[in-house]
Amino acid sequence: MVRMFREFWENRKLIWKLSKNDFKTRYAGSYFGVVWAMVQPVVIVLVYWFVFQIGLNNATAQLKEGIPVPFVLWLVSGIVPWFYFSESLSNGTNALLEYHYLVKKVVFQIDILPLVKTIAAVFIHGFFVVFMLVLFAFYGYYPGVHTLKIVYFSISLMVFVTGLCMLTSALVVFFRDLSQIINIFLQVGIWMTPIMWSLEDLLVKYPFLGVLKLNPLCYIVYGYRGTLFGTEGIAELGWMNIYFWGMTVFVWIVGCTIFRKLKVHFADVL
Repeated sequence: MVRMFREFWENRKLIWKLSKNDFKTRYAGSYFGVVWAMVQPVVIVLVYWFVFQIGLNNATAQLKEGIPVPFVLWLVSGIVPWFYFSESLSNGTNALLEYHYLVKKVVFQIDILPLVKTIAAVFIHGFFVVFMLVLFAFYGYYPGVHTLKIVYFSISLMVFVTGLCMLTSALVVFFRDLSQIINIFLQVGIWMTPIMWSLEDLLVKYPFLGVLKLNPLCYIVYGYRGTLFGTEGIAELGWMNIYFWGMTVFVWIVGCTIFRKLKVHFADVL
């Protein structure tokens, strides 16, 4: 794991260059280019907002502290980090398959390819973070020094999903069905994460659902919301801090170990 981080640092310029090229070429040839990367998530947010706020008449939602807030802000603050996680995991899993011509080059450090995908996804994520801040300011929640905690939670999410991609990108080379399994997981996962519904409200009736807090994305969603609404800091998340980073280290150890063991066979299979 330490050796892999050292390789990341030594190849940081190459990683940055590949990440920018990956982002640019993804929409090359289309008239609107990178605009499409922003249109789809915005449309999804509008659909969810219409269904839950207008269709189901949920004009407000409640934070963990029981404070009522506009539902659209509550929704956006949870779904934006999910967008990044979803895109990074999907693209990162297929990184070795997409860059198969680089995998076959003996001198190329293929360990960096999953990281290239997660960094490429940061460009769109940055746009949506700015979009969130503008939307929150429109409702009277102005950014301040506390808003800088968004950087911490964004980096935390990137570290976690990169470790996960190290694992899935290695396995998908030998088990191509994993891509479809992950797509199903992401479709289900968005509903198992308290993004469009309140876990705190459900815990009142069903205390056993507290197990859902073991979802690492729950920590990230709580962090984003607490930061943007200015109601909760990193320390207030308590045991979730220890659990999240413990899970992150575990995922990295497993991911790096499996990646290293299977690495010698990638070129033959691809």
